Amino acid sequence: MSEVEPRKPTRLLADIFVAVTEYVDRRVGWDRLPTVLGLAELIGLRTRLRERNLHDTTHLPAVNLPPVEAPAEHHRINRSSDGTYNDLANPRMGMAGSRFGRNVPLDDVVRPAQAGVLTPNPREISRALLTRTEFIPANSVNSLVGAWLQFMIRDWFSHGTSPAEDPWVVPLTEDDPWPQKPMTIMRTPTDPTRAPGPDTELPPTTINVNSHWWDASQIYGTSPAGQQALRTGTAGKLNLDLPPESDTTPGFWLGLALMQRLFAAEHNAICDMLHRRYPAWTDEELFQRARLITAALIAKIHTVEWTPAVISNPTTVAGMRANWFGLAGERVHKLFGRVSSSEVVSGIPGSKTDHFGVPYALTEEFVAVYRMHPLIRDDWHLRAAANNQSLREASFRDLAGPSGTKLLSEIRTEDLLYSFGTLPPGLVTLHNFPKFLQEYERPDGNLQDLAATDLLRSRELGVPRYNEFRRQLHLEPAATFEDLTDNKEWAEQIRQAYDGDIEKVDVTVGMFAERLPAGFAFSDTAFRIFILMASRRLNSDRFFTDYYQPEIYTSEGLKWIDDNTMVSVLLRHHPELRPAMAKVTNAFQPWRSTGAHG
Repeated sequence: MSEVEPRKPTRLLADIFVAVTEYVDRRVGWDRLPTVLGLAELIGLRTRLRERNLHDTTHLPAVNLPPVEAPAEHHRINRSSDGTYNDLANPRMGMAGSRFGRNVPLDDVVRPAQAGVLTPNPREISRALLTRTEFIPANSVNSLVGAWLQFMIRDWFSHGTSPAEDPWVVPLTEDDPWPQKPMTIMRTPTDPTRAPGPDTELPPTTINVNSHWWDASQIYGTSPAGQQALRTGTAGKLNLDLPPESDTTPGFWLGLALMQRLFAAEHNAICDMLHRRYPAWTDEELFQRARLITAALIAKIHTVEWTPAVISNPTTVAGMRANWFGLAGERVHKLFGRVSSSEVVSGIPGSKTDHFGVPYALTEEFVAVYRMHPLIRDDWHLRAAANNQSLREASFRDLAGPSGTKLLSEIRTEDLLYSFGTLPPGLVTLHNFPKFLQEYERPDGNLQDLAATDLLRSRELGVPRYNEFRRQLHLEPAATFEDLTDNKEWAEQIRQAYDGDIEKVDVTVGMFAERLPAGFAFSDTAFRIFILMASRRLNSDRFFTDYYQPEIYTSEGLKWIDDNTMVSVLLRHHPELRPAMAKVTNAFQPWRSTGAHG
């Protein structure tokens, strides 16, 4: 009893702090406060989300689980190819083929039979509210933002290949120009680990065919065989050529290929650095250390560069940097290392591993808020990095699939990167969905409206509709369509599309319509999932916490992570970009035009 009592006042103060931050958030809004108070708000909101919005699905009955042996010494110091052994006490946690978690209580997950998956008609919502009639740019960032996001998603999550049989059949109106009738959308693959038989009382579950961990699996593979196929077998290095047939995989495009090549080259540069310092190391030792360093550098870039670029509010910029460096800041980190065990003071890397009482997994709600297809442009003016000379006018269709691979062979990589760096992406908002993706031809020849598919997927997977999503995240729901958006024309369009029932508005539509905080390229509602999950991906991963030490990474590896940014990575491998990036401190913000034709 004597050990428990002293904690009570601390717990009470923490509860009061969290309650106050929730109250202020609802009445004022974190984004309307001075930066210091805004940061305190975000810390309190994150605490509440950690307490109430992490829900485990792995405890539900399961079958067909692959055998996992007891961890060996190499598992302790190396990332596995499939994500096993990150948590040595629970080796399956976060592995490829394990279930997505949830950010809403399992009892509140809507089952597909009750979800009204086809109501309102997702194709009609796509046409009425998402169709891009005029490109709406996000001028504060460049198109590397969209390329990077797809690069991350290829690491984080995939539901796998949908079965061809028994698709959703979407009714079409008489005036719908869709060329294939009827419109069909393939279902999400079923969970192969669910026990057979009726389980109507249990929430739906699905698996992530990728590793849930932030382990750069998009360049290292997710199986031993797949990983070996990507390696040269010499000096720890990776092949720089794209894997065979990668350009026929759904979702492949030029932006993804550029990022994969860039960070495969970065891995090899790290191998060279390590080989100079440790010449006796084997191919395997070099590969494993370089993988750890590369994955951590990617995580750092996303945390302190990509995210602050797309949510460039002063409070969120400071908050994301604090996730990595702590409130003590980068300068203190570089001079003294960690000055406190607290993640708030000294950042998450090197702190204690913490799952917050729930086995780590990415969540279906996390997947839903990362559906940001409006970032993609339709039209691409490709230009030379040396003088801004026009090289080619291209559509996104020219950048996707095998056509994208063809462009890689015809135009220099630095010119493609320069074009991405000087062109704005789209704003994540209504009426801005890429035309090509609204009539996307899959590698198998079937057409797919990805806007309609995005809506249907959230419904099918039991992600709440917009208002209920906000309630679950401790936000006020929209009482009227005018509360939902400050654009009166949009409010009326949404009212008509949803027959006046605001509770039916899809989470994607609501997030695309709502007022954006200053500096944001996406919604505050989506940001609540980021507040929770962006730090969780680091907190739960022992390679970013307990094992983020020189004994594992080497002191040279940790210094490489500290000293490098997306700018330095780009200039290391493409020094021709230096004139365009001369005054750039964040590579995801607009670059300078190099010629008179800018």
